[in-house]
Amino acid sequence: MLCGLICAGITDPEQRWLDQLLPASSPQADAEQSEAAPPEAETAPVDSEEAEAAREETRAALGELARATRAALADEDYGFSPLLPDEGAPLAQRATALYDWVRGFLYAFGMLGISEQGLSEQGREILRDFADITRMDLNDLDDNEENEAALTEIIEFTRAAALLIHDEAPARQDSDQGQGTA
Repeated sequence: MLCGLICAGITDPEQRWLDQLLPASSPQADAEQSEAAPPEAETAPVDSEEAEAAREETRAALGELARATRAALADEDYGFSPLLPDEGAPLAQRATALYDWVRGFLYAFGMLGISEQGLSEQGREILRDFADITRMDLNDLDDNEENEAALTEIIEFTRAAALLIHDEAPARQDSDQGQGTA
């Protein structure tokens, strides 16, 4: 989702991402979360100061990840790579992580209401290809050389595609501002 928010070209992707992951704490939200917990789940009372400190520590770590991701996407040497398990991980685990990464990317575009009309033809094709990736059959992945090569190719495509969409973001922003929409 973070990469999708950044590639969409919005002005505050890190904050939007953090707000999605860690909604603001409130007594009402905390009460709703407690009610949603299974009755058998025994939880010790949590000190609100400790909880807030943990939340802030988590936000700081995620904020650093967001800044590093933004820098990687903007790197003129194309140093960006999706955050996925390394090649030593089982094929199914890597394929599932890629599936989740692409779904998050598409979720960000959908959440922001970015339509295909706001993209170049190449950008529209990339989003269609990303949608195809989310339809991968993850249940029948044999850990063999053919599937390994295919997954490597899809990961490289995903990396390059994210960079292409990222590079289009300033043009989308200029177009949106020219039309009086944000």
